[in-house]
Amino acid sequence: MTLFGSLFTGVTGLAAQSRSMSIISDNVANVNTTAYKLAEAQFSSMVAREAGSKVYRPGGVYSHAFYTIGSQGLIQSSNSTTDVAIVGQGFFVVNTETDGRGQTYFTRAGDFSTDASGNLRMPNGYFLQGWRLDPTGAPVDVNRLETVNVSIVNGVALPTSAVSIGANLDADQVAFAGPYTPGDMAAALNGGTGVEPHFSRTVRIFDSLGRPHDLTFAFLKDPTANVWNVEVVADAAEVDTTVHPDGRVASGQITFAGDGTLAANSLVALVPGLQGAQIQWAAASGADPSDIVIDLGDLGTTNGLAQFASPTSVAFVSQNGAGVGTLVSVSIDEQGYVIASFDNGKQRRLYRLALATFPNPSGLDPRTGNVYAPSDQSGEFMLRAPGEGGAGRLTPSALETSNVDLADEFTKMIVTQRAYSANARVISTADEMLDELIRLRR
Repeated sequence: MTLFGSLFTGVTGLAAQSRSMSIISDNVANVNTTAYKLAEAQFSSMVAREAGSKVYRPGGVYSHAFYTIGSQGLIQSSNSTTDVAIVGQGFFVVNTETDGRGQTYFTRAGDFSTDASGNLRMPNGYFLQGWRLDPTGAPVDVNRLETVNVSIVNGVALPTSAVSIGANLDADQVAFAGPYTPGDMAAALNGGTGVEPHFSRTVRIFDSLGRPHDLTFAFLKDPTANVWNVEVVADAAEVDTTVHPDGRVASGQITFAGDGTLAANSLVALVPGLQGAQIQWAAASGADPSDIVIDLGDLGTTNGLAQFASPTSVAFVSQNGAGVGTLVSVSIDEQGYVIASFDNGKQRRLYRLALATFPNPSGLDPRTGNVYAPSDQSGEFMLRAPGEGGAGRLTPSALETSNVDLADEFTKMIVTQRAYSANARVISTADEMLDELIRLRR
C-alpha cells in the first residue's frame, strides 16, 4: 500500500508541476499584454492519514494559481490621447454591450480607441463606462454609468458671456455741447438721426447658435469734467427692437478721477441679465437671449478704461465666445474627464471615468480579454472619481505594462522542470521496488 501510495504521490507531483509550467507559460506569453497581472503557482500539501494516527500514509501535493492583481506595473508613455494608465488602486469599468445591459467587467488596461459609432472600447471589444456630463460639466446621474460615446457632440458653439474693454479716452477731447439723450449714439450707429460718438470700438460676439454679431462700445465726452457718456449698441436688424430701440443694449455714464483712474460706472442694461446685460435677439434668428457681463474695469484702477491727456487708444477688447466648431480630437485627462476638442479652439467635457475599488483586488476572477469579474473573495466594488476615496490617479497618454519579470519566470521554469523530473524519478523508483516485490514470489 505504501509503494502504491508513493506512485500516487508522484502523480500528484507531476500534475502540480504541470500546472505550474502552464502558469509560467501564460506569464511568458503575456509579457507584452497591457496591464497583464502575472499568476504564481502556490503549492499545498495533501494529507491522507487520520488525525492522531501514527501510521504514515502519503498524500501528495496540489497547486493552484494566485493572481497578483494588486501589483502595480510600470507606466509607459503612449502616442494615443485616449490611452490612460492607473497609478494606484482601482479598475476601469467596461461592459460587453453599448447599452450597458451586458456583463460588467473590470480592467487595468487603458488602451481605448473609438469605433465607427464613436464608442470608446478596448481591443477585445468591451466598452468603456463613465458618468455622462451635462454642458456645465456636472454628472447627469452619479448612480448610472454609460458607455463613453464621443459622437454625442459633433460640433459646439460657445455663446459669449463676458466682454471686456481696455482703452484710454483722451482727456483733452472737446466735450459735446449739444443736447444728448441716451440712445442718440445707437440711432446714429444704426443709420438714423442721432449723435455720432467721439470714439467707438466694435467687438464680435456669438449667440447660442454660434452666429456672430457685432457689439459696439460708443463714447461721447460730456460737458461735465471727467465724465463720458457710453452706450453699448448692437445691429438693430439683429435684435428685438421692442426691447432694444435702435439696437441699444446698455447706456450710462462713466466718471474718472483726477489721476485718470475709473471712479464711477453707471452703465445700465435695458434688459438686465443674470449677471449683466441681456441681449434679446430677433425672433427669426432662433437664438436664445444672451446674458453678457460687460467689464469696463475696476474702480480706482486703470485695468480697463482710463482717461489721460493722450490720444484715444485701445489696449484690448476681448470676449469669451466662439463660433461653431467641429470635433477634431478626443482625449482623457488626469482627472478622468473625456474631453472633446473642436477646431474653433474650444473644448468640452463629455464624460468622467469612474474607477472601481475592491477590498481584495487579488480575489477577482480573471476572464478572457484582460478583464476581471467580481467574486466572493474580492468583495463588493465601490465607484470613485480618480484620485478620490483611495482610488488611484490617472496618467494620460500612457499605459500600464505587464508586471511579468522574464528573468524570474525563466528561473521558475528551471525549478519546475527539475521538480517534475524528480517526481518522475519517484514514480520510476517505486515501479522498480514493486518489480522487486513481485519477483519475490518466483
